[in-house]
Amino acid sequence: MLVTLATVVQRLRDALAAPLPGSAAHLRMVRRPPRGFAPGVLPADCRNGAVLLLLYEAEGEVRVVLTLRSSDLSRHRGQVSLPGGAMEPGESPADAAVREAVEEIGLDPGAVRTLGELTPFHVPVSGFIVHPVIAFLDGPASFRPCSPEVERIIEAPVSRILDRDALRIEARILDGLPYQVPYFDLLGHKVWGATAMILAELAELLGVRVSIGDPP
Repeated sequence: MLVTLATVVQRLRDALAAPLPGSAAHLRMVRRPPRGFAPGVLPADCRNGAVLLLLYEAEGEVRVVLTLRSSDLSRHRGQVSLPGGAMEPGESPADAAVREAVEEIGLDPGAVRTLGELTPFHVPVSGFIVHPVIAFLDGPASFRPCSPEVERIIEAPVSRILDRDALRIEARILDGLPYQVPYFDLLGHKVWGATAMILAELAELLGVRVSIGDPP
């Protein structure tokens, strides 16, 4: 049972040394039908971005820090996301992910211990290739919204991400087209899209195969 941060970190170290579940995990949380999404395809003409999947211990449980994006944004407004953004020239994914987290949630960069990278993937709606960086916090957690892009900090228990009861699916109209959209119900927030895909890979690395209905 994954009850401590040390247990989770060791499990991840072992899992990251083996082939990643990658696109297979992503596909289980992709909107259906997956119009425009090609698993494993990373177009050469896209910008690179990085997000930080940061694990830490608080009040006796292991958590992941998420952000609720401002409803005033032109893109991805009101969605739950991981701290992150565009990579600058010469930056590694880890450097970019930590820098963005410092800017968005007031993260202390000196307390971050990077474990590695999860599987990158292309997000057609934004034109980015997303590089998820997984890390843990060596010390107490202290976050605050530091960017106009961030409306609220969400501290989601890893145990909830691994709980199959957290999985939902709903019908939506996106860009005028009908979809079935899988999502995680985390603390009353619907976590879908790219963030849900990354959390699905995290769950699989921790021994839980996320699936709801038949994959696309």
